[in-house]
Amino acid sequence: MIPYATVEDASLALGRNLTWLETLWFDYSATKSDYYLYCHNILFLFLIFSLVPLPLVFIELSQSTSYWFNRYKIQPKVKNSFSDMFKCYKAVMKMFLLVVGPLQLVSYPSIQMIEIRSGLPLPSCLEIVAQLVVYFLVEDYTNYWVHRFFHCKWGYEKFHHIHHEYTAPIGYAAPYAHWAEVLLLGIPTFLGPAIAPGHMITFWLWIALRQIEAIETHSGYDFPWTLTKYIPFYGGAEYHDYHHYVGGQSQSNFASVFTYCDYIYGTDKGYRFQKKLLQQMKEGSKKSNKQVNGGEKFE
Repeated sequence: MIPYATVEDASLALGRNLTWLETLWFDYSATKSDYYLYCHNILFLFLIFSLVPLPLVFIELSQSTSYWFNRYKIQPKVKNSFSDMFKCYKAVMKMFLLVVGPLQLVSYPSIQMIEIRSGLPLPSCLEIVAQLVVYFLVEDYTNYWVHRFFHCKWGYEKFHHIHHEYTAPIGYAAPYAHWAEVLLLGIPTFLGPAIAPGHMITFWLWIALRQIEAIETHSGYDFPWTLTKYIPFYGGAEYHDYHHYVGGQSQSNFASVFTYCDYIYGTDKGYRFQKKLLQQMKEGSKKSNKQVNGGEKFE
């Protein structure tokens, strides 16, 4: 809770006038407890899990009437019905209500322990971006090893096989997993803010962006206009789709966000070999078509 009764008191304490964003934050949060602000994550996660994958549902269903989006489908032969996707959503909401939501309610002491702040001043854009970069890098590295653990025989058979029920992933399948896996993967997500604690707004952004990124990598579509294609070493939907396509035997593409861990530890060799093979087949097909067309013209 902000320890100032009025905007004027806050300005006096900071030695300057509040920015319009700080005034907006003061008006909203001044009378609310830190615990109440932290629990906003429950609402954010519910909205993200429910709404962000929704456009992908319409795109998937439109394939029967329009083939425009089909060119971007990574596994075009796989068709998901509305009932299939709704079944996945119901399972995710069940997980949300029974595991994720309650976990948010009881995990506030950890936020107090690492001293996530909610007061003034607000962090600068540079501070927010720098901390988000740290969070993504820390989560990506630690998630890589947790994910590899889940692909050992015991981890896969006991827990991770549920997430791999979707060999052609869909957006709603991003958080579709065994409850124990959801809890364990929460550790890499929390580790970044624990190492470099920031403001509650930064924490909100981190949780939201991480889930949105997971939905994108499980979308099943490789759209050329996706802004994440401009992020260095970013994996994306095509990269993670291969991991699901190979399935339980997959020992490739474990990283959650970036590709450097798989490259360093040699767990992207199958993916790179397949890409090279597909590229050779594509070039060979083009060459054959040119020869056929050239022969027809000659005749």
